[in-house]
Amino acid sequence: MPRGRIVKALSGFYYVESEEELYQCRGRGNFRNRSITPLVGDWVEFDAENKTDGYVMSIEERSNELVRPPIANVDQAVLVFSVKEPEFSTYLLDKLLVHTESNGISAVICLTKTDLGLEDKTLDKIQEYEKIGYEVIYTTKDNKSPVEKLLPVLENKVSVFAGQSGVGKSSLLNVIDPGLNIETDIISKSLGRGKHTTRHVELVKLTGGGYVADTPGFSSLDFRGISSGILSHFYPEMAALINDCKYRGCTHINEPKCAVKKAVDDGSIAEFRYESYTQFYQEIQSQKRRY
Repeated sequence: MPRGRIVKALSGFYYVESEEELYQCRGRGNFRNRSITPLVGDWVEFDAENKTDGYVMSIEERSNELVRPPIANVDQAVLVFSVKEPEFSTYLLDKLLVHTESNGISAVICLTKTDLGLEDKTLDKIQEYEKIGYEVIYTTKDNKSPVEKLLPVLENKVSVFAGQSGVGKSSLLNVIDPGLNIETDIISKSLGRGKHTTRHVELVKLTGGGYVADTPGFSSLDFRGISSGILSHFYPEMAALINDCKYRGCTHINEPKCAVKKAVDDGSIAEFRYESYTQFYQEIQSQKRRY
């Protein structure tokens, strides 16, 4: 039975790419009874008499699965942030990093508009992310910069793009691969954020190999599914110190002899990272009380 990857889901049809050909399929009849929903990104076995009349017969085990956007087997998230207009936001970046870490997806930070100038305080924060181990790509407005720096990172991988609205995620992708024709964000300057114009989830093939998800990335950023007790596991610099805390299950908030708080005091963990951690911790606690 042929094997392929679902690259688009629309109106109950699944479009499976196999050996450079595209097959329009429906889900197998018993999928609904078994509460099985194929997702874009799924590797599947399918049965098709022709290219427009096939059935997805089975779905291989997923390496990861996102809820919003509904997509499976993502290799990496490219988190796009501008250094100015809108201002660089560590709060949103940390929130996105927690979501990528909790889903087992590696993250690449892509900075746009670096030709507008990097303030020292912004550069200091960016260098903290590099110190933690995140790859940071610096791009400018000229067309050459994103192509040279970002394209090699996308090759042979399934990537989802996320980040601040209005930073030009779609424009960036269209520069990298003009054949994509991904709809450009409509930017509202007065609000400092854009309006999403994409409608369905689709994996778009890059000319140089690899796929990008043509969808607003991580449209849901609440912490459902992440408990406050494991939040620090998704901060790599904190996760490395968990066993050094005096108390097992230390929340790194009020406990004495906490290795994480000590690292913040001596500067080996950035204060702004710890601040976002405590803020998210409180958000999770209040969310728990609401539900």
